[in-house]
Amino acid sequence: MTALAADPAVRPRPARAWRAVLRLQRGALIGWAVLVAVVSGVLLWAYGPGGNAAQADWQRQCTGDTCSWSDAISLYHAAYTGAELVIGWVPYLVAAWAGAVIARELERGTARLAWTQGVSPTRWLATTLAVPAALVTVGSTVMVLLHRLLFDAHQVPVSWHWWNDETFVPNGTLGLAHPLLGLAVGTLAGLLQRRALTTIGLSIVLMGLAVTTLGFARPHLWPWATTTGSDYETPPNVLYGDGGAVTSTGAHIADPMCRDSTACLKAHDVTGFYSEYHPASHFWPLQLVETGIALALTALVLGVAFTLLRRRTA
Repeated sequence: MTALAADPAVRPRPARAWRAVLRLQRGALIGWAVLVAVVSGVLLWAYGPGGNAAQADWQRQCTGDTCSWSDAISLYHAAYTGAELVIGWVPYLVAAWAGAVIARELERGTARLAWTQGVSPTRWLATTLAVPAALVTVGSTVMVLLHRLLFDAHQVPVSWHWWNDETFVPNGTLGLAHPLLGLAVGTLAGLLQRRALTTIGLSIVLMGLAVTTLGFARPHLWPWATTTGSDYETPPNVLYGDGGAVTSTGAHIADPMCRDSTACLKAHDVTGFYSEYHPASHFWPLQLVETGIALALTALVLGVAFTLLRRRTA
């Protein structure tokens, strides 16, 4: 039995490999399950009794723009903002964890030991990532669906806009794509650094750079809606982009800041003003385009990681 186990020609069954991954990563997986359960519980509370109590207080004591928040309203607000904060940090946690795991396996030599037991480096990395990727996707899907459920219900009209970064990401498919990108980024960082502690910092920095870049590009991933008129006019609940003046030829120019000076407006040939914005109907186009970019970036980073691993172990 010992000779067979050490024979490189004898490859472990996939089911056994997956069980080994689950056993080695048991602590992290339990922590992930607890995090998903807590966030899900908070969102369900805000959707049910928390939201009902907050809505009742709002209808009873708030008139127009005048309102003093009750404890129920404050708790409701804290519940969904706290859940959004945690969901927003999930990609960073996943990146840090993946980087630490890969770097620790390389640092301790356990990865090389696995390679001598009939497991190729490519298969080792694929197996190490497959189980966490599946569980992260399932957990993120649960949290995103519950966040979407709460957002659609939204019983209390407090500040909660679809275009805010904190709300936009966990309210759609980006809430699933970002953790997978974090898994890929952490993996590449672990292969590059090969030291667990320093890899954690590098993973978080790289993930922050990726998320920030995607966030800056987001408003430009779909054509802006435009309105023109005698003044700047935009409907409510929109992501405002840009605005300026319109000339008699229809050209868009910078606002000359003439205010109400007719002579100034004529001098600059200004006949009106325009506003560019994204209405709420642009949510899914923006969400899906950015998700596609994030998944493509994930595939690219994983491709670089597997190529780097193969070259180092050739």
